[in-house]
Amino acid sequence: MIRVESRSGEPLEKTLKRFKKACEKEGLAKDIKKNAYYEKPSDKMRRRERNSMKRIIRESRERRER
Repeated sequence: MIRVESRSGEPLEKTLKRFKKACEKEGLAKDIKKNAYYEKPSDKMRRRERNSMKRIIRESRERRER
């Protein structure tokens, strides 16, 4: 759980900014978006395979450029 305590004399906007930064660092927003809808196991596997292929292609391009 993310906790951000207000420092003495700190405006609310700064505290909120620190909270948002902590949430981003924790990956909370991405996790909430990912779990907003149910994803079938077959679709999840297909998405992972597609991302894996993209990564492999990208890495091979980078190697060729060197």
